[in-house]
Amino acid sequence: MQDSKNTGGSTPELHKMKQTSLGLYVTAKEAYDMWKDNPEKVKILDVRCPEEYVLIGHPDMALNIPLFFPKYEWHEDKRRYSAEPNKDFMADAQNLLSPDDTILAMCRSGGRSAMAANQLAQAGYKNVYNIIDGMEGDTVNDPENVYHGKRMKNGWKNTGLPWTHDLDPDLVWHPRKEDMEKVKIALDL
Repeated sequence: MQDSKNTGGSTPELHKMKQTSLGLYVTAKEAYDMWKDNPEKVKILDVRCPEEYVLIGHPDMALNIPLFFPKYEWHEDKRRYSAEPNKDFMADAQNLLSPDDTILAMCRSGGRSAMAANQLAQAGYKNVYNIIDGMEGDTVNDPENVYHGKRMKNGWKNTGLPWTHDLDPDLVWHPRKEDMEKVKIALDL
């Protein structure tokens, strides 16, 4: 577990996009151990979009509140789809998480979860950790390795922690009616 407050400032080995205002960091393995020790008080918050949560899988106990939604608009220059913020992220979080909870925020690899941790901190949550290796982990940076460029370095799945594709209605994000209308329009249904 890394706590930059105990190490005298920022965590230099941690990429800037994974750093948070609270300076609280854990690996996926450390997060799982924290949850196992106190499942009533420690909450794992998965901020990936519903598509990632469902199709890639998620920790069995992870609550899904998306921080962003895909817009299904391709950006050739960035070689990816665009995304828009979930305007209800904080309202959903405040409805489902207590400020007294220890919250372990997760995304694919630690960037969006850092943003979520910062938003929660601004709202007064004090015990929000960023799971710095996320669900899929960091990319292997070794041209000689068959997994070069792939997310196989660490993370929840690569560490062998329990995960599932099964959906628990109490943990999965539920879209509002207006959100479903946007999806129908985007998919031309």
